[in-house]
Amino acid sequence: MIVSLSKISAQTTPSSTSDSVMVTVFLKHIQDSPVDSIQMRAMTQQFYERIEESHARVVSWYVAMGVGQILTLKFPAKDLRMVNNIFEKGAWGSFHTEFYPTYDFAPIWPQMLEKEKALKKNK
Repeated sequence: MIVSLSKISAQTTPSSTSDSVMVTVFLKHIQDSPVDSIQMRAMTQQFYERIEESHARVVSWYVAMGVGQILTLKFPAKDLRMVNNIFEKGAWGSFHTEFYPTYDFAPIWPQMLEKEKALKKNK
């Protein structure tokens, strides 16, 4: 049995009528500043409060040693400008920022695993 990758892709793409988007943000520490001063500047700029007051939901927020913080936000697509503004006003100067569109692969992974096993079995 041969399974085409285009069929796998079409069958496993989550369909949703939701207009929400997820963005993963790398908040890279400015390494010539101690972490206390980085956090103080972010707090002075009300970064954490701006996120709390926004329509964005924090999906995850981790610290990665040697990198900084990695946070994933989910929010209505119409609020993209507002979320961008949170980082411009609250995080810039404290962190170097990188943004990545994100989606939840966890529900798709079991399907891909089963298809992979089928491919292996039919080799």
